[in-house]
Amino acid sequence: MLEEKDELFLKELTDANGVPGNEDQVRDVFKKYADPYADKYLIDGLGGINARHIGDKEGPRVLIAGHMDEVGFMVTKVTDKGFVEFQTLGGWWGQVMLAQQVTITTSTGKEIHGVIGSKPPHVLSQEARKAPYDIKDMFIDIGATSKEEASDWGVKPGDMVTPFIDFKRMNGSKYLLAKAWDNRIGTAVSLKVLENLATEGHPNILFAGSNVQEEVGLRGARTSTHMINPDIAFALDTGTAGDTPGMTPKEADSVLGEGPQILIFDASMIPHRKLRDFVVEVAEEMEIPFQYTVITGGGTDAGMQHVSRDGVPSLAITVPTRYLHSHTSIIHEDDYLNTVKLVTEVVKRLDDKKVQELTSY
Repeated sequence: MLEEKDELFLKELTDANGVPGNEDQVRDVFKKYADPYADKYLIDGLGGINARHIGDKEGPRVLIAGHMDEVGFMVTKVTDKGFVEFQTLGGWWGQVMLAQQVTITTSTGKEIHGVIGSKPPHVLSQEARKAPYDIKDMFIDIGATSKEEASDWGVKPGDMVTPFIDFKRMNGSKYLLAKAWDNRIGTAVSLKVLENLATEGHPNILFAGSNVQEEVGLRGARTSTHMINPDIAFALDTGTAGDTPGMTPKEADSVLGEGPQILIFDASMIPHRKLRDFVVEVAEEMEIPFQYTVITGGGTDAGMQHVSRDGVPSLAITVPTRYLHSHTSIIHEDDYLNTVKLVTEVVKRLDDKKVQELTSY
């Protein structure tokens, strides 16, 4: 089991609220844990943060990055009766949204509790019960009685809305429940690898970071990778688990607890072949369990990393996760720990000779 301080670390990251374009809370947590190890911070114009640690000032530049933003919503309007209309930020399926609790964070930082309203089944026809409810017709109930009252509480268009849920270990098991594992767990991996390598040493210049606005088109990865100009880059993210009832192997076949996923194809990139094979060799050498995975309908920040500047050999290493893009996602702590171990061991081997070997044609 994780030590109490390590569990608190994950809780702080997932409890922080941060939707695309509003990642300040998460950036503060990142800096808190990176401060003891970073010799410098590089922050791009959109707010992505990267902690630098020099192991060898003549070594290659290696970037490992999660992303800070979670899927959520933005307030677009407050009705005359005090109900809140909203816009989704990131990919949501309407079926997982109704009757869920949310937090609205005002421009002053005040938190307003709300719930996405739903109709009781008693008033629905048989046809209506079968049809999915359109997201554009949903609203948030904050208990206000008028637009003026909601305004007095500080709620206005543009405010951040995030899922509300408590971090929890599932019944003493190794399964961890929280909001925003996508992608606070990738950010956690980035920070723990930074800690490991700052302590153990490494033959390169490491940039351990977390990007903004991944959930709306991998935008922050474009700016941060351009700024850092790495020789090698890794996206640290979540991947779909396929170990629940109803999932088919063609949809997803990864199993929680069986190791990190090495992404061999997604809709945003074809991973660098030599880099992919090198990571697999390290995993096999160190006897770190891993799983191959494919994402046909999405991508990670590696999709922007690999086309930055003149092209950067890139790969996504992901933590399998159940119930992605919902209020309640679940990971297995062994997958997190093995991802940290794998990325640590990979970066320790990326000296100038190895990077030259990987990048030569």
